[in-house]
This record gives sequence, structure tokens and C-alpha cells, in this order.
Amino acid sequence: MSDAEPVVKRAESIEYESVGAAEGMSKGVLVDASDGAPNFAIRRFVLEPGASVPKHTNEVEHEQYVLSGQYTVGIEGEEYEVAAGDSLLIPAGAVHWYRNDSEVEGTFLCAVPNGDDEIQVLEE
Repeated sequence: MSDAEPVVKRAESIEYESVGAAEGMSKGVLVDASDGAPNFAIRRFVLEPGASVPKHTNEVEHEQYVLSGQYTVGIEGEEYEVAAGDSLLIPAGAVHWYRNDSEVEGTFLCAVPNGDDEIQVLEE
């Protein structure tokens, strides 16, 4: 059994901040190591209509679940149209990007291992 204590965080307590190189994207950390989660962090992202996120890589894998909307995700040179209910695995080191061409925001959950996650934005 884990030494972790149960945590319940209310939606209104989550603070969202703009994601640096991503115009029109914001991130809220739902649960992570600072809450006592021993292994994983869960984050919620909002991708505004017309938003885009440049090609980049992350040191860690990402498991994502689309909560709402519809947008395009590029992973390793392939484009995928995703919508609410879809799930994605973006392997560690995979080149990926996002684009929301729709008129509504897209939102998704992203689970990652705790620890450092170096992000490298790639030049176009």
C-alpha cells in the first residue's frame, strides 16, 4: 500500500496559465507530486479556436484523453483529427504538434510521469 494520502481538488481551485510557445493554449495541473501523487501528474489543457502549438518533443511519454471539441494532432509526421472521447499515446521523444481550426475550444487531459519533462521546440 502507498504512503500517499487521498486528495480531492475542486475545479474552481485549479489555476490555468498560458503555455509558453503555444499561442492559444493554457494548462491547469489537476494533480501532481506537489499533491502527494507518487508516480503521475494529470493536467488539463485548453486549446482555443484558431490556436496552434509548434512542433516539439518531450522527454516523457504522454497519455491523453480528449474531453471536448475537435482538433488536429500531428505525431511523427502523421496528422490525426481527434474529438471528444478519443485517446492518444505520444511516446517519449516523439515530434508532435496541435492545431485547432474549429470554432470551439478543444480540451484534453494529459497524464505524464512525475519528474523533469524537458520540452524542446523544433524550428519549422
